[in-house]
Amino acid sequence: MEKDQLRALFDMQKALNERIGVDTTSMDEAAKTQWVLNYTRAMSQELAELTDSVPWKWWAKYQAFDEQNARVEVVDLFHFLISLAQVLGMSADDVFQAYIKKNEVNFKRQESGYQEKDHDDSRHI
Repeated sequence: MEKDQLRALFDMQKALNERIGVDTTSMDEAAKTQWVLNYTRAMSQELAELTDSVPWKWWAKYQAFDEQNARVEVVDLFHFLISLAQVLGMSADDVFQAYIKKNEVNFKRQESGYQEKDHDDSRHI
């Protein structure tokens, strides 16, 4: 298979994780659970840092939008999101296919007015 940009990111993240001692391919259930928590907590922190890149404090006049830092935080989120996908056994191709399917669900929800939650409309993903 041709190595596209998403596959390249997944390969780079795998190498970085292995460099710091995290092998997402051989985790038992307990390790997977711990790393899902680790990565979701890390993403929560990165989201907070992204939030702090924009002037959200309406009472403070000193703030400015730090777009360069916001971009860095988005990339940090990708690092942890790709790692999380890998812990869950997802390849770049798996993520791409799931995204396509979920995107179709989201469009159907918008077309129908998305008036009530259908918990089964994403089960095929």
